[in-house]
Amino acid sequence: MCNALFSPLPREEYVEQLHFFTVLGEGLRKNSPAQDVLASVREEVLATTKLPMAVDFLLAELRHQGMFSLGMQRLTHYFTPFQCYVMREAESDHGRFDLRIGLQILGREAQYRMDQAISRTGLFLYQFEALCRNRLGYDDGLKAMAADPSYDLPWREWILTVRRQIGIIELADMIYVRSDFYHERSGKARAAAPGPPIHPNQDRLEAESQVLFDRQEGRIAWANRQKDPLLLFSALHRQLGYPQVPRTQQAAPEERLLPVLARRVEQLEARLKLVEEEQRGGIQLEQFYGANREDDDARRGKA
Repeated sequence: MCNALFSPLPREEYVEQLHFFTVLGEGLRKNSPAQDVLASVREEVLATTKLPMAVDFLLAELRHQGMFSLGMQRLTHYFTPFQCYVMREAESDHGRFDLRIGLQILGREAQYRMDQAISRTGLFLYQFEALCRNRLGYDDGLKAMAADPSYDLPWREWILTVRRQIGIIELADMIYVRSDFYHERSGKARAAAPGPPIHPNQDRLEAESQVLFDRQEGRIAWANRQKDPLLLFSALHRQLGYPQVPRTQQAAPEERLLPVLARRVEQLEARLKLVEEEQRGGIQLEQFYGANREDDDARRGKA
């Protein structure tokens, strides 16, 4: 099984992409205008790469359309469909996916592609975990992953199979049956109990079920069947060493409670004020509709 990944771009392109996504994310955290950040990073990136031309195009699209993803989708020869999908979801007004987290995801993916030990297994697990942890759509997300030129034909077909079966079959089972560990166990079982195949086309099905994962990944998947998928991702991350997926940072409990407490204090102050007025001789109801009465008198005067 050949699991090595051949990236569609040279290593120097991913080095500059990492710098681009990092600087852009830092600029957004400082509330700097995106156009100024792009113009600045345009002068920093290596001129011998294709990224400066891509930045010029993104800057023009940002000025006209106001979005990064629209420009990236027109540069499919440079940006992968998964990168375009992450940016589109981050810029969507209907979702809760933070653009800064999206830039971190793309930056760590670019950093992983710089590594000489990168594999299709690690890239798939990183991208799929990014979809899971950030609650992005599986349908469009896996479709974008399958269109990544880094995957060969067997991997693309299997990713589309995962797209159809996710939610019905556990990911651990889908990884396990495509691993060397599964074929090793099934071969021993058939040798220990010889006889006719359970399915009439079992031999053909096993031949078509091409192995995509090594024995180690198969063992991890088998050990995490019928468990929380996050445990599977954690074990695979520890063993394979692919980048850790960025997660949305939850606000501190004190920061979430302060606005609520401020509103509660304002409500209590208003109620205490009403109680004090009632004890002094009654509540003056005119204060609640005095402004409306003045408006009505003004309208009558005009009439």
